[in-house]
Amino acid sequence: MNAQMNALTKYPHLFAPLDLGFTQLKNRVLMGSMHTGLEDVENAGERMAEFFAERARGGVGMIITGGISPSPAGGRGAKLTNDAEVATHRIVTDAVHAADKDVKIVMQILHSGALAGTPDCVAPSAIKSRIGAYVPNELDAEGVEGQIENFVRCATLAQAAGYDGVEIIGSAGYLISTFLVEKTNQRTDEWGGSWENRMRFAVEIVRRTRAAVGPNFIVVFRISAMDMLQGGLAWDEVVSLGKAIEAAGASIISTHFCWHEAQVPTIATMVPRAAFAGVTGRLRKELGIPLITSNRINMPDVAEAVLAAGDADLVSMARPMLADADLIKKTLEGREDEINTCIACNQACLDHTFTGRMTSCLVNPRACRETELKIEPATASKRIAVVGAGPAGLAYATTAAQRGHEVTLFDAADEIGGQFNLAKRIPGKEEFVETLRYFRRMIDVYGITLKLGTRVDAASLKAGGFDEVVVATGIAPRRPDIDGIDHPKAVSYVDVIMGRAPVGQKVAIMGAGGIGFDVAELITHKGVSAALDIDVFAKEWGIDFKNHPRGGVTGVEPVVESSGREVTLLQRKSGAPGKGLGKTTGWTHRLTLQRRGVQMMGGVEYVRIDDEGLHTLVNGEPVLLDVDTVIICAGQLPARDLYDALVAQGVNATLIGGAFEASELDAKRAINQATELAVAA
Repeated sequence: MNAQMNALTKYPHLFAPLDLGFTQLKNRVLMGSMHTGLEDVENAGERMAEFFAERARGGVGMIITGGISPSPAGGRGAKLTNDAEVATHRIVTDAVHAADKDVKIVMQILHSGALAGTPDCVAPSAIKSRIGAYVPNELDAEGVEGQIENFVRCATLAQAAGYDGVEIIGSAGYLISTFLVEKTNQRTDEWGGSWENRMRFAVEIVRRTRAAVGPNFIVVFRISAMDMLQGGLAWDEVVSLGKAIEAAGASIISTHFCWHEAQVPTIATMVPRAAFAGVTGRLRKELGIPLITSNRINMPDVAEAVLAAGDADLVSMARPMLADADLIKKTLEGREDEINTCIACNQACLDHTFTGRMTSCLVNPRACRETELKIEPATASKRIAVVGAGPAGLAYATTAAQRGHEVTLFDAADEIGGQFNLAKRIPGKEEFVETLRYFRRMIDVYGITLKLGTRVDAASLKAGGFDEVVVATGIAPRRPDIDGIDHPKAVSYVDVIMGRAPVGQKVAIMGAGGIGFDVAELITHKGVSAALDIDVFAKEWGIDFKNHPRGGVTGVEPVVESSGREVTLLQRKSGAPGKGLGKTTGWTHRLTLQRRGVQMMGGVEYVRIDDEGLHTLVNGEPVLLDVDTVIICAGQLPARDLYDALVAQGVNATLIGGAFEASELDAKRAINQATELAVAA
């Protein structure tokens, strides 16, 4: 009780109820909408039910589901278009209300429009999105009316299914937003042309929805407060749309930032925390209904600060609820240091979503697998040694200890983290520190014996009497077999990142995988990290928060500060470097480095390193790179010596993480594998 009283004192805005007149939200935190892929599986109702119920038990005040289409042409996957589909949704709403009767669950109605990924996709005009697969079919007047009716019917079906409300998404480049923006709405009838006509579609959907569902049902409208797009909405249009939506009967307005095709990052780890909340705050001053803000609000102190500043009435914490379903519960109990923080890496969430895979979470592989990856007490406690305190070793040790096993964790280094200790040093990846803080706390919570600065061998582990040894010894950087690899100009990426190797003015980076790009970011960076400073971030991506020009972007080439080094990023395989980076973040890294003048070359054969520099063959032609430093990022090899020695001595050993597979450093794979094995131990 004292912990809860302290939390209410520490976070007075976060835990204040919100009165909507006909109902009340118990606090100011909602789990925002994410399309996880659960919506599309055969047993969708049961899996979604447990996914959302776990978050309801975790303390949020409101949950908004992933997007549900109001018509077959509205998008691939989940839809709610007829009475027969209500039963599946009722499984979800019943589960959430059974978990906590005070938690509201709201269904998002999403018509993808030109982004629906089907030849039947529709839009106000036959204008293809930059990221769309097809030219959409232009709606005629009857088709427009039909789409409005689809939204309204979907809302009434959601009400019948037991939802507490609906969210109508009018942003991101989906159907409603393409009516709003002139560049995608070239109509000359009553649904296009003037601003009043262009916003009519959105307003009519809200007005008719309110009329159909009655006064005691939550209607949220998600507005694009900043499109991050040339030709997007002007600020006065955003304000007038908000006022019209309020007048049409919306209960809450949720602010969204950017279209999917915009070339501005908005939710990646390089984005500062709560970077866009001030835009919501500006709109909040113009409207009389509650506003939701979102994007990179991942810890309770950040959410409290946003609310205290008057920038929003509610905060959306979507992916943070993937990372830790109990985030709000832990906050209320004074256990903030136990929160498994979302680091906005995108690797298992958005990268999966946009490549058609089931969403999960790098730091919490149980996300969206609640019905199958259950952490339950072990039938018999074992004494387990885990060697290596990198991401894989930490995930295995903490999961096994949580199940009741007696775990001893060894590492030769003097701190936990392994490769995360390199990642956290890269500008834009500062959030990785949070994961290490979380694991360090879990070591204490679950009573793991931690032995740092301890190099163990097979003999000592065998003599230790462990029932099982888990080898998570990671990787060793690969040294390519070329002439001059020991030349003073050649340095390892590890030594560069750790600051142990000098880096000259002219640099070649051998290897253009994730590590190569990280190293290029590090050595070309200058000044404060944009991830830590909203003004620097805005400058680097051409955003004008102060004047809010049309779309929120200046239209001027962004300015990215550079160290001034001449850097060439090289890869052996042909094609443009960086294609193997994350689906939703790779383009940001490529663009940033290009703006700093980094040259990128594919199809490179490395010949030798000498006093002249790096000798290569490009398309069979000799090319000399006159450089001072050659940074070796040529892949990794699994560090398996200990494992091989254990097996030779007959010790029961299991190999995980980079030591198991080191083709590319992959914390997502390592943590997932370790967790799965620990659950079965």
